[in-house]
Amino acid sequence: MSSPSGLGVEKDGAERHEIAVAGKLRPTYTTALNFAALRGRSQVARRDGRRFVIYDADVGAHWRRWLQIVAILVLASAVAVGVPSIRRKILRSAGWALVLHDKSVESADIIVVAAGADGAGTLEAADLVHSGVATRVAVFADPPSDVVDAEFIRRGIPYEGAAARLTRQLTSLGVGTVEQISTTVAGSEDEGRVLREWCDQRGFRSIVVVTTSDHSRRLWRILHRSMKGYRTSFTIWPARYSTFDPDRWWETRSGIRTEIVEFEKLLLDVARHPIW
Repeated sequence: MSSPSGLGVEKDGAERHEIAVAGKLRPTYTTALNFAALRGRSQVARRDGRRFVIYDADVGAHWRRWLQIVAILVLASAVAVGVPSIRRKILRSAGWALVLHDKSVESADIIVVAAGADGAGTLEAADLVHSGVATRVAVFADPPSDVVDAEFIRRGIPYEGAAARLTRQLTSLGVGTVEQISTTVAGSEDEGRVLREWCDQRGFRSIVVVTTSDHSRRLWRILHRSMKGYRTSFTIWPARYSTFDPDRWWETRSGIRTEIVEFEKLLLDVARHPIW
């Protein structure tokens, strides 16, 4: 039995002709195969007992293309992993993707220590004050928020949250004026909104926001969206004392954890706000 143009026909038993079947598809059964109607179409016919099963060969080609793409990606990854210099370059690029290289700053109305910047942000803010960028530093307030804080207060032990600790440290480092932003924040998105409203109320024209290096690029994106259309200009300043090292982050557990978490958050932010 010869097959018409564009078709391959498989018969039951040992006798076989050219087959172009490439994948499990939804078959259409017919008791009388109309070859004339199928001529020139990219389909495959297989005889199943007294019935013919029609397959669309285009789907097989589609999956073959995807398999080729996956194979190329796997091969490229294997080469990158196998060559130390390439692997190191890729890992360093992933680390620096989190870090913002912002412009230099000469002066600002106030320096703000971002939530979560902790000691690295405190030291960097003090250095910026001593270099003449600004004379004031602001930190985010963090009132007692859980049962542990409440229990310490109940037992007569004064509450000292992150804001109180940062204020004490900044004062010890020679910063004359330390303010607290009274509105608490719950996440980076909230931080952008609170800073916008606070700067608008206080009439600040320019601020420097000090944060950890791994958080700097994502925080810049958030503030760029929240401050858009407002008169306050901002500069993101990555703290030099951050524990995250973009050049060697994969050598420590904490570095790997930070890279994975922050990279996922950055990708999510880009996916949600590709254009701002």
